[in-house]
Amino acid sequence: MTNRFYALLANTLTASVINNCVWFALTFWLYLETKSVVATSIMAGIYLGTVAVSGFFLGSLVDHNRKKTAMMLSSVGSLGFYLVDLLLYGWYPSSTFSNPSSPILWVFILFGLLGAIAGNIRSIAIATLVTILIDEDQRDKANGLVGTANGVSFLVASLFSGLVIGFLGMFWMLALAIALTALVIVHLSLLSIPEPEIVVTETKTNHLDIRGTLKSVQQIPGLLGLIFFNTFNNFLGGVFMSLMDAYGLSLVSVQVWGTLWGVLSLGFIVGGMVVARNGLGAKPLRTLFLANLAMWTVCIFFTIQASIILLAVGMFIYLCLIPVVEAAEQTIIQKLISPERQGRVFGFAQSVEQAASPITAFIIGPIAQLVFIPFMTTGAGVDLLGSWFGTGSARGLALLFTVTGVIGLLVTLIAMRSDSYGILAKKYQQAPELADQDRATGAVAS
Repeated sequence: MTNRFYALLANTLTASVINNCVWFALTFWLYLETKSVVATSIMAGIYLGTVAVSGFFLGSLVDHNRKKTAMMLSSVGSLGFYLVDLLLYGWYPSSTFSNPSSPILWVFILFGLLGAIAGNIRSIAIATLVTILIDEDQRDKANGLVGTANGVSFLVASLFSGLVIGFLGMFWMLALAIALTALVIVHLSLLSIPEPEIVVTETKTNHLDIRGTLKSVQQIPGLLGLIFFNTFNNFLGGVFMSLMDAYGLSLVSVQVWGTLWGVLSLGFIVGGMVVARNGLGAKPLRTLFLANLAMWTVCIFFTIQASIILLAVGMFIYLCLIPVVEAAEQTIIQKLISPERQGRVFGFAQSVEQAASPITAFIIGPIAQLVFIPFMTTGAGVDLLGSWFGTGSARGLALLFTVTGVIGLLVTLIAMRSDSYGILAKKYQQAPELADQDRATGAVAS
């Protein structure tokens, strides 16, 4: 790995920290201003839904432009949206932003979220740059570094966004975001990225090109199955996203829970660093499934008793394994998909996989409230499980987590025994190195 790649990674990390800080800060600020849980839920739905829908377009944008150009567009877009938000915040009175029905408030929220979402162009571009800049035998480690950077971004944003809102306010959050984004743009402009020339072969370019993207994925037997397997895992993972705070706060105070999450976020960094140091082995698909087996096994047991220590240890292991799974999927796509279509395939995977979380968020709350909580408070679960599992609302949530873990483990075992798994694993071992061929020609078709 070269100094150029490290410089690009540092640039992307800085941009990611800025965008995540704005996203987290908007969430905290919106609740403090409106005191409306509904407003924050709507905001979360807008964010997740936009991320899911935008992947197709952002992937096409990366494929049809030089990667440096795409990254520059990402930062310039974020800068523009943050500037508009700063002007809105300074122009309208503070009472405008405390009314959850105010159209100006939601324009402000939308522009802030779009600024953060523009950063997703970078996550696609950096994955394709790993293919261009890094030799195949080092790509899994490079993907581990990307995962480490994502973990650092999440940790820094989760710790500092609340502090900035609490001590400085939204005006200074936006001012800092604008200043730092401008520095990111200047730094990126000074970096040189050796890229193959983009050659457009279609007589009429369809920038979304969903049909062509699906064709590229389907040409690799088992790859579509892998994407939908990860989608299902995200669907199950949405259970923890939606209900973990409620469960954790039943065990400890909000101050302890917030601090604990900051510490647990180190799991992203640890997992990414392990991959960066040791790689994924010769069979990254096998590593992906083994990581999922470990992940869902942990999920079965980390709420088996009402213990914050058990929960913390389990969540830390879970978070450590997420970068392993992500790096494995990226490594497989980087080898099997030709570079000129990788942006669209990464964008397709992002859209499909991210679509699962908001669906879970909408349906899992009623399931918990109407089925699992009554089952463990006044229902049959009290007599069947209560003597050793415990009773009450929190234990209803705990049972839901355990059931989710069991489902995830069974689905992983079934997927490992499927024909798609065997075919994709064999295809990966036999595939030629596509990126080296394109380096030799000095151009990629688009």
